[in-house]
Amino acid sequence: MSAPSLSDRRLLDAAVAAALLLQLIPVVAGTQGRSNTSDFDVRPGGMVHSFSQSLGEFSCTFTYAAQGGTNEQWQISVGISEDNGLFSCSIWRPQGKSYLFFTQFKAEVKGAKIEYGMAYSTAAVGGRSDIPLKDEEFQVIETAVMHKEGKFRSELSKVLIIAKMYHMEL
Repeated sequence: MSAPSLSDRRLLDAAVAAALLLQLIPVVAGTQGRSNTSDFDVRPGGMVHSFSQSLGEFSCTFTYAAQGGTNEQWQISVGISEDNGLFSCSIWRPQGKSYLFFTQFKAEVKGAKIEYGMAYSTAAVGGRSDIPLKDEEFQVIETAVMHKEGKFRSELSKVLIIAKMYHMEL
């Protein structure tokens, strides 16, 4: 049996993400206290910057360095599923495409382990679809989605993480 093709793998990834997102619909629908969205500026200049969003004992931190242009308005949303089993973090540029040149990025969650993570060069807006980064440009580890040194092509407009919550027992 041959390995699944890239398009088969992306289709499977999309199906898994859709199933996980269905569990989070009550969060997006506005279940009070179960989601939080904030605006922040992505600032060029080559310096490393971070922005964090917390919800209860869970947090998501976006760390990046970018060049060119001027500040861009981005958003970060975090949410907890109705059954308290999943934590989500979405970081994106609402206008869809960033014109900044990212030299690095890392989206990291605390209090949960990633079940699904994806990074996109273009975020869906105005009837257009998300355009994912190529697999060789980024990596997903237990608690983070981040660029791959020497492979990342510097385009980033969205990062999506769906993580399973874990609780440390004493």
